[in-house]
Amino acid sequence: MPPSANSHVPHETTSDRKQKAMKNQPKRVVVIGAAGDMIGEAIKKMVRYEPDLHFTLSDINTAKLAALASSLPQGRATTARVDLFDAAALTAAVEGADLVINAAGPYMRTAQPVLDVCLATGVDYLDIDDDNSSTIHSMSQDQRAREAGIACYIGCGASPGLSNVFAGDVAGRLDTVETLDAVWCSGDEGEKPFAPAVLEHLLHACAGPIETWRDGKATTVEAYVASEVWPMGRALGDFRIYEIGHPESVTLPRRYPDARSIRCLGGFHPQSVNGLMKGVAKAVHEGRMTMDEGVAFLQDILAGGKGSVQGWRAAWSGMRRQVKDKESSWGTLLRFVADSLRGHHPPFLGGLVARATGFKDGKPVTLYKRGFADATKPGSWDSMAAATGACIAAFAVLALRDAGRHVGVLSPEDWVVPQEFYDQLGAHGAPLDHTIEDGYHFPDEASRRAVEGPAGGSPRDAAIGE
Repeated sequence: MPPSANSHVPHETTSDRKQKAMKNQPKRVVVIGAAGDMIGEAIKKMVRYEPDLHFTLSDINTAKLAALASSLPQGRATTARVDLFDAAALTAAVEGADLVINAAGPYMRTAQPVLDVCLATGVDYLDIDDDNSSTIHSMSQDQRAREAGIACYIGCGASPGLSNVFAGDVAGRLDTVETLDAVWCSGDEGEKPFAPAVLEHLLHACAGPIETWRDGKATTVEAYVASEVWPMGRALGDFRIYEIGHPESVTLPRRYPDARSIRCLGGFHPQSVNGLMKGVAKAVHEGRMTMDEGVAFLQDILAGGKGSVQGWRAAWSGMRRQVKDKESSWGTLLRFVADSLRGHHPPFLGGLVARATGFKDGKPVTLYKRGFADATKPGSWDSMAAATGACIAAFAVLALRDAGRHVGVLSPEDWVVPQEFYDQLGAHGAPLDHTIEDGYHFPDEASRRAVEGPAGGSPRDAAIGE
């Protein structure tokens, strides 16, 4: 769609960007919020595996930014202190870039100003937005992006991101999709400081009303109330997770509007962390703690501190409620408390699952796609940053490759070919042999052949019972 008479005319047109991509000219990537752990992993992977990329790294944390830049080969990156809320400074930083990656959270505050500047300057945009409200706002900018002739790739991390690719993978094999679930679990990373933006997002997502898809329409439910035991696989096994406020349940209905139910569920290992998060998030939502107090408490205990009486009162309330609701046991809770007091942390265990139910050639079928992060496996993803960073790198490389092919606001299920994405993960060092596998539940052999063909699935396929 051509720009309207009143829209900004980009300095570099979609055709220009496509020609540049075809000629394999060096490409400039501007990263906003480059000092974060997740984007740092992505930048290191892209620098290692993509020699034709040059990075402009910006953040207000100049110390961390300098440390990242010094770890990269000379000449591959420049740094700048840019306040994303200063539109003029941000415009100067991104103008003429091939891609802007917005890695600055929390996205409920940071997505709109960066997206607005990209729309005004005609530069493709990519983020790892994990907040519902800002995702909904970004989706509302689709027509503006089409008029500007740019692609705005939203939710391009692990969850959302890889979870959406998994969901599109399994849903795309069916003729009719009845239900679609995106599920994630994140593990214990030991005594480690987490960025305030990450913790604010989690507290925002774990309490209060959240958007979801029920009975073929958008609706709201209470976060972290409904829970189920899911076959997460491998070391996690069957694990209880909770319905949570996350963008998958907002973006996937646009692609699969006829589905009866689309949900996102999430959780933390070990299990009692879910009660802790539920208690603190509820206290913040109900005004018994401020957001700053909730974030400070979580930052302290995650870094090995003792926390506050106020914070532990809220946390204990949530963990005790878990036991009362039979979501956990006193034994599990007391072991968690004892381990915490001793400073003992289990290995990082995490995972993603997408499950689609529906019909293929008139036969009912359930399909799964699962991904794993297991610190006990050499070479495996061993943190949230490692998994998310690998995914950001793969999405960014595909976005640069596809320059000029897409316009509008797109989430991963709208533009990514699943196998191409898995190939990019592998090309950027992801250990796919023990990271991703398929699963299925067919009522009969004819149903299996309808989905997989006579030759069956890949060597990594595994049957999953219902």
